[in-house]
Amino acid sequence: MTTTHRKRIWGWAFYDWAQQPYATLGLTFIFAPYFAAVAAEWFLAHGQADQAARASAQGLWSSAQTVAGLVIAFSAPFLGAWADSTGRKLPWIRVFTALAIVCAFALWGLKPDGTGLMVALVAFWAGFVFSESAFNLNNALLPSLGSRAEIGRISGMATAFGYWGGVLSLFIMLLFLAENDSGKTLIGLSPLFGLDPEAREGTRSVGPFIAIWFALFTIPYFLTIREDRTPHSATIGSMLRDLRASVTAIRKRRSCLNFLVGSMFYRDALTALYSYGGIYAKLVLDWTIIQIGVFGIIAAIAAAVISWIGGIADERLGPKPVILASIWALIIVSTVVVGMSRDHLFMIPLPPGSLIPDVTFFICGAIMGGAGGALYSASRSLMVRHTDPERPAEAFGLFALTGKATAFLAPALITLFTLWTQSNQLGFLPVIFLFLLGLFLLRWVRPEGDMTQ
Repeated sequence: MTTTHRKRIWGWAFYDWAQQPYATLGLTFIFAPYFAAVAAEWFLAHGQADQAARASAQGLWSSAQTVAGLVIAFSAPFLGAWADSTGRKLPWIRVFTALAIVCAFALWGLKPDGTGLMVALVAFWAGFVFSESAFNLNNALLPSLGSRAEIGRISGMATAFGYWGGVLSLFIMLLFLAENDSGKTLIGLSPLFGLDPEAREGTRSVGPFIAIWFALFTIPYFLTIREDRTPHSATIGSMLRDLRASVTAIRKRRSCLNFLVGSMFYRDALTALYSYGGIYAKLVLDWTIIQIGVFGIIAAIAAAVISWIGGIADERLGPKPVILASIWALIIVSTVVVGMSRDHLFMIPLPPGSLIPDVTFFICGAIMGGAGGALYSASRSLMVRHTDPERPAEAFGLFALTGKATAFLAPALITLFTLWTQSNQLGFLPVIFLFLLGLFLLRWVRPEGDMTQ
């Protein structure tokens, strides 16, 4: 591998590093639980009972996630097809990255009294759409970075690198910015820059922090990644014809079709598990933001280490065994989540103040992060094995479509089960069903894909 090629791989991996805090800090461990706490208090102040207010807060978040997932799902194939037809991906990546950064800044406006609640909700999920759209196009560059044998290791390395970015960003937030109920950070400091803990400005700074991180660390990416500037003639009509031809062809490819549909279900379940991990910790276990952040650090470290190990296993065994092992691990975690609360574990009563739920959920967080990271990395690798080298953005657009086409399903089912049972734990039951369905469909997926290279 030449020095230039190695620099290009690391430059590409920097997008994982730059984007990761949007998921780690925003979607899971800092902003989401803060939003849930503020929303629950708002509903409580407007007359709902405590449990109903918590359920409404979770339902509000999941409803917005549903809409965002649908937008990503139905825009990704067209965006990917257009990028392939025109031969230009980087301009789109630049625009979507800039929009995601602007949206992240807007999260600062969510105050503890509920002021800015809906604006923050819309800003977060709009930014998520822009961020994911850019990331999908970035994934389409993966096939050009190495041979089929190398892709798994490259994907695992980039995923691990991204998670280390998540770990570092969480450390910074917890040590110096995010305050607990006493107004101090994890190490007993007041939030930096004179931020007011009474107004939760330390926690609210997560939005500007994500934006600055995103902007700063995409610089190596844009300085390193280059595209062929050979002009491509394309029209909307020709793009739509190419996309229709690709979709028609996939219907006849049994392995690719089952992989796309199967991954549609298990990735939907994984996204839900990530999205509601912090909210579950807040609403069910009554954890503080600091506790949730420590949980996030453990999960992110596990994800970084196991994603790297998974990349090596992918290179040696192929991606499918890594995917299967990861799904089984996540099914076990989801089962524990459903069966545990502050006062019981699988219907076994626990004494008041027991640390068993806390220790158990920390272990679940490590498994969730590790298995989820390996699952994502191996799925990206297996998609390359099902990708036409001439139209990678379109293929990853369809991969995004199937990853988000049922994005409404897990949040909608969680919302339905949560409101129906009035239980945050039982609301997670659909996640287990989706993992099992994805696992079943993988039976017909060929380990080496169905494209020759």
